[in-house]
Amino acid sequence: MSHVGRVYYGWVVVAACFLGSFVVFGLSYSFGVFFEPILEEFGRSRGVTSVAFGVQSLMLYLGAVVIGVLVDRYGTRRMLAVGTVVLGIGLAGTSQARSLPALVLTYGVVTGLGMSVLFVVSYATVPRWFDRRQGLAGGLASAGLGMGMVVVAPAADALIVRLGWRSALLVLAACAVALLVVAIAAVRDEPAPEQVPDREFADGFQASQRVGLHERLTDVRTIARSPAFLAQFLGWLLIYTTLYVVLSHLVVHIVDLGLSRTVGATAVALIGGASVVGRVTIGHAADRVGRVSTFVVCSATMGAATITLPALDTAATLLAFAFVYGLAYGGNGALLAPLTADLFGRSNINAVFGLVSVSLGISGLVSPYVAGAGHDAIGTYSPAFVAAGLLALAGAVAIAVAGRLSA
Repeated sequence: MSHVGRVYYGWVVVAACFLGSFVVFGLSYSFGVFFEPILEEFGRSRGVTSVAFGVQSLMLYLGAVVIGVLVDRYGTRRMLAVGTVVLGIGLAGTSQARSLPALVLTYGVVTGLGMSVLFVVSYATVPRWFDRRQGLAGGLASAGLGMGMVVVAPAADALIVRLGWRSALLVLAACAVALLVVAIAAVRDEPAPEQVPDREFADGFQASQRVGLHERLTDVRTIARSPAFLAQFLGWLLIYTTLYVVLSHLVVHIVDLGLSRTVGATAVALIGGASVVGRVTIGHAADRVGRVSTFVVCSATMGAATITLPALDTAATLLAFAFVYGLAYGGNGALLAPLTADLFGRSNINAVFGLVSVSLGISGLVSPYVAGAGHDAIGTYSPAFVAAGLLALAGAVAIAVAGRLSA
């Protein structure tokens, strides 16, 4: 059938997913900007204070296991609305937290669960709409993450200076909910067969079969026990140690070097900006050269760049690191869901993607704490940066193995 002159609604879904990833990761990855004022207010160690970010990361990805199944069962729009409400409640509660345990509960648990819904919908919806251009579409959708870092981290820094961290968080929460209302209105589960452009799906588009919860869980359990899944799980866990160490501690590391917090916020924003470029350009290129091999190269680059951090002590070299790391991270992030779909298919994409994402939660929980505790003990982040980089290189090898096992 011909679709000349018609805009494929999949691109509207991509825009909705862009807004979702913009909100969830713009807020999550701006934690480094809030870190210093929270340290000053609660007077706890860096390792202990990092627990709030670690718990949020754990809930974001651990919650994705159940949420992925619920999205497959009840639909993206309904679950996205639920996630928006939970996120708003969590952020409002965080702004009123008067102790570190309260901060962990409101920011780590409640906000993390709201973010989990946004994460699953924003990443795992696109593979239902695209095949041939899945890398490009996934890159555009996940580019919201990079743009969120570009916009939210500097905005949060400016708002903290003017309003304090509590009011700054409320302003960001209101803006986030407004954007998510637009995403809810635009998102859809999957296309009708007559909507799909010619040649988008190599074997022809097939709508998802409505199956019972028990049957769906059985299928996902079978995938989870496969060697390819285990290799992918291990690979993501190791690769993303770099991301959580860098994003939770880079700003305070830069301040420790005698540079301003603004330089740190700029570095975080640059990681985000470079990741936008990487997501679109590398994601598009991966459709041609191979998504597994591209993911491996980007992951190895993230590791190698992190190993160099202890040797960098000027604003120029740190910003250069941010650009290189962000570019590689963007290419990696664009391919998270496409890689999963390539390895295990689309029929249970939300559930499988949510399950493998637990690896990111484990990394997000452990890595910031270990890096912070290491600094508390020896006064430097150097061992943590080098160790995280080496683990990421090992993770890249694991992904290569996963690709061979699923071939």
